[in-house]
Amino acid sequence: MLQIFDFQQELTNILTYWATYVPDPEHGGFYGQLNNDSQPNPLAPKGAVLNARILWTFAAAYNHEPRADYLALAQRAYQYFVTHFLDAEFGGVYWSVDYKGQPLDCKKQVYALAFSIYGLAEYYQASGDADALKHAQALYHTIEAHSFDAERGGYFEAHARDWQPLADLRLSAKDANEKKSMNTHLHVLEAYTTLYRVWPNAGLRQQLKALLVNFTDHIIDADTSHLHLFFDENWRPKPDAISVGHDVEAAWLLLEAAEVLQEPELIKQFRQLAVQLAAGATEGLAPDGSLLYEREFDGHWVADRHWWVQAEAVVGFYNAYQISGQMKFLAYSEGAWRFIQQHLIDRERGEWFWGIRADYSIMPGEDKVGIWKCPYHNSRTCLEMLRRLSS
Repeated sequence: MLQIFDFQQELTNILTYWATYVPDPEHGGFYGQLNNDSQPNPLAPKGAVLNARILWTFAAAYNHEPRADYLALAQRAYQYFVTHFLDAEFGGVYWSVDYKGQPLDCKKQVYALAFSIYGLAEYYQASGDADALKHAQALYHTIEAHSFDAERGGYFEAHARDWQPLADLRLSAKDANEKKSMNTHLHVLEAYTTLYRVWPNAGLRQQLKALLVNFTDHIIDADTSHLHLFFDENWRPKPDAISVGHDVEAAWLLLEAAEVLQEPELIKQFRQLAVQLAAGATEGLAPDGSLLYEREFDGHWVADRHWWVQAEAVVGFYNAYQISGQMKFLAYSEGAWRFIQQHLIDRERGEWFWGIRADYSIMPGEDKVGIWKCPYHNSRTCLEMLRRLSS
């Protein structure tokens, strides 16, 4: 059963963990890394994505429940972010800073700019701080000036600090070194959706609609109901894995964007696609209700169950149930939430484990907090489900 109380309690638990263990008392902001035992590494670099997602999380929590402590933590995240991550000389944000807040990796990864807009726009809604909106708008204009492909549509992955070409465009070591990716486009869309809510600008609206077209024309494989992951500059897809976690996440984020634009035909189109993508994601369902991590190019399924995939499954399958009325999607959502409660939530130390192996052992060597392990997917699932179950 999906119960409002359970999601509210888990949201409170997640936020309490991050408020208690992650603020860096010596160097400001938040630690860049905590291990699986919640022990901080005070010398760890601090990533833009982690810090933007912390900003978004506490701002979104405040917008859900206006508690002073949530706003205070959002303000802490905001002040650190604008002080240390914004590149005043060339625009955009640094990928990472060192533990003292000095620039470390200065590349301009558009994925990181997208999450910066996402956090800043949500914080503006929470705080009313006009400077936060100005920073979000400036980053939007920076993406459009340097990353938008005016000839073929979409956005290029990454650039050097001064926006010159970069040889290695990869977001992470496991990614393909290609000019365009599904992942970056999905989160630019997510950021622009949030920004449009607080700044309904005509140019932003046009680009948000264009992103939806990128998905229908290039990224969604209509034959398989999966997402292509990597492309060259001409949108030729490159053979790669199938990521059912991204399939089910995109299912509801694309519809959210269409709904923000308030165009009935777009909404109708992406309601249908939301159900199709959720149905495609069921290819990765395990008997225990979880979603496997991904299917590799050779057809092999990676049987690890990563935290973010299960979190997105709860929302994406429930969204498909709300649209279609098909009870199987409700069962899939309940199964993913049950798996999370039974296997992913760390009842002893707090937060969620990175993932569980096929034998239900905890994935070794992974962080509770890190460049990628953030309070974003799990807190957002709780917030989304609270909104949906309450309506």
